[in-house]
Amino acid sequence: MEINKEIQSLTELIILSAQKQSLKKAVLSKPTDKSLIRAVITVRNIGGENMLQVEFFHKDNKATHKNIPLSDTNKTLPELFSGFSQINLICTVGECEFKVSKSGNCALIGGNKLLAALNADGVAKVQVYGNNVQKKHILDGSEPFLKLLGISDSNGRIYDKKQLKFRQINRFVEMIRDIENHLPKGEITICDLCCGKSYLSFAVYHYFANVLKYNVKMVGVDLKPDVVAYCSEVSQKLGFEGLRFVCGDINDFVTEDIPDLVVSLHACDTATDIVLNKAMSWNAKVILSTPCCHHELNHTLNCPTLSFIAEHSMLRQKFCDAATDALRLKLLEANGYRTASLELVEDAPKNIMLRAIKLPDSKKNSEAALKAREEYEAAKAFLLGTQR
Repeated sequence: MEINKEIQSLTELIILSAQKQSLKKAVLSKPTDKSLIRAVITVRNIGGENMLQVEFFHKDNKATHKNIPLSDTNKTLPELFSGFSQINLICTVGECEFKVSKSGNCALIGGNKLLAALNADGVAKVQVYGNNVQKKHILDGSEPFLKLLGISDSNGRIYDKKQLKFRQINRFVEMIRDIENHLPKGEITICDLCCGKSYLSFAVYHYFANVLKYNVKMVGVDLKPDVVAYCSEVSQKLGFEGLRFVCGDINDFVTEDIPDLVVSLHACDTATDIVLNKAMSWNAKVILSTPCCHHELNHTLNCPTLSFIAEHSMLRQKFCDAATDALRLKLLEANGYRTASLELVEDAPKNIMLRAIKLPDSKKNSEAALKAREEYEAAKAFLLGTQR
């Protein structure tokens, strides 16, 4: 069969991401076979060999599997893809989307950017598991901080109502592990802005201090005095000597200990922008931020060209969510960071992780930074109606 060039490009991206162990999953939807709901591709180690495993979900509630050796993918994947109208490829360094229109035209959105990210140095890897092997998390529930915070009971069993929170915490720590080679070894300074009840602060501190055995200086900052008092008490009970909490507005927060790593989980609306600006002003080596409650652009969007989206409130909000985070990533690029938008955990709200890694010897007046700044300003002007 003649292979469409977009399908061929997507095939090459999946093969490359699998070879580099960056492939998280590829979701194939809108099948031509009406007995199917969707299919999901992951990498599995079978018989000592990494293969692509395709799991087909059928409308009769059954699931079937097909294992594809990487040596056969050039032929097998295009045939598979031709049966679906939408394919979302999700990797540790980014994602892209393949779509077929009603008229039969194909488009691969974000393919070139993902290819560049996959070919860059230091690609974060996923762990490849075999069939019937239970995934091992960094945290298992027995950690004292999880018990004190009410995530697990005295026996280390995760409470049913805290399963999502536990997965979220574990995933965040896994993301920390993915980028630890970009951070100093042995000694590290960390800041958690808008830390809230600080599940994240305790998990990150535990990972560096107790798992990696680093000398850690970490501060969590939040506006609520009762929350800060509670977290300080928990930290003291745990003997986390390098972890302290400060009550105050993150706008006004200053520190002599410049952070290597800045984290923030669910800073609301423009608080995320404050977090990112603080981190950039400190030239933090790594920034991990999960935004929440994107309201600002929804209130200020002024773009007649996008009125076909903006006139529908739900679509307007979804668009503003995506556009806001895309602008944030572009601004980070303009300040010398390599960026990615990642999934924190599956099937959860507030689920986008913005990751930024400071590029070595980056300069604000470099060609790449100036281009990113120009793109950021143009996109912002387009969305806010301030173009000249």
